[in-house]
Amino acid sequence: MHSTPRTARAGFTIIEILIVVAIIAIIAAMAIPKLQSARVAADESAAIGTLRSIYAAQIQIQASRLIDTNGDGMPEYGYLGEMSGGIPARVTGAGSAPAAGAIGVDELNPSVLVSGLGSVQQGVVTRSGYIFQIYLPGPTLAGAVGAITEDLTGGKTAAPFPDSNNCSIYWCAYAWPIQKGKSGNHAFFVNQDGQVLKTRSTATSYSALTGGPAFDAAYTAPGDMSSTAATNGVLAADGNQWDLIP
Repeated sequence: MHSTPRTARAGFTIIEILIVVAIIAIIAAMAIPKLQSARVAADESAAIGTLRSIYAAQIQIQASRLIDTNGDGMPEYGYLGEMSGGIPARVTGAGSAPAAGAIGVDELNPSVLVSGLGSVQQGVVTRSGYIFQIYLPGPTLAGAVGAITEDLTGGKTAAPFPDSNNCSIYWCAYAWPIQKGKSGNHAFFVNQDGQVLKTRSTATSYSALTGGPAFDAAYTAPGDMSSTAATNGVLAADGNQWDLIP
């Protein structure tokens, strides 16, 4: 008497499928936060690197004496649109006053900053999960130096122009996340001193195009770009503590 051979079972039971789905869900739940954390770290590292590139470009633009709007021989700092060569640089106008450069004539060539950082929209540049903005100084009023942003599409085509004298001394730039928690947790700052700072608390609210820091956010004195940057636990003008990045 021969026994009937057993045939292989086809497919999975519903219970087995549910077990597999549950295991996949557990693995995904463990992996996604790590991937998100890695992305945030990468975006923040890129933001720091970009600010250092901007600082290097400002050093180069001064060393090359490419902008001197009052003709006094003291070279001035530039905006993102100007340094990337996409927008004409400021020139000396009537009465040795700043004026807009001419299209096709006064663009920096060669430029001192990569063209991607000249893609200014709404006065800022977005790159690798972060928003970047440069401020140049206005005139000194009541002992304080205010700030002037570049045009919505970059550079400066009309008054108010940065102050020629102060623009040989001061500038600052900020970077903050496009979406806090997903593209970054910290805001970053650099100025003519070359020290990159970051907000100490990840609870800072800087996020998105309309949620960026004011020009004086990282300074010790409100409304004054000529004051020192806030470090070593000193509260900055925005109420945050900013730490030096080695």
